[in-house]
Amino acid sequence: MALAWPALARNRANGNAESGHTKSSTCTACHGSNGISINENWPNLAGQKENYIVEQLYAFKKGTRANPLMTGISRMLTDEDIHDLAAYFSNLKP
Repeated sequence: MALAWPALARNRANGNAESGHTKSSTCTACHGSNGISINENWPNLAGQKENYIVEQLYAFKKGTRANPLMTGISRMLTDEDIHDLAAYFSNLKP
């Protein structure tokens, strides 16, 4: 199952960008209200590929990508939340 997780994420229907916008308030504290980070240590999310955001959030959630803050946040996200957030940020202009 561990190896299939990213594949499952890619095969799932796209998220809802409008719902992602509603859910993004925690993300915007670091990644900016428009997906452009205010700190060079935090990545911009605006315009990132949707599948990339999904895969990275699952990597944080699973612990295969390490970052104490993002691991904690991602573990609170449902599959729907992850896909909605990815849809929202991927639709923003970089």
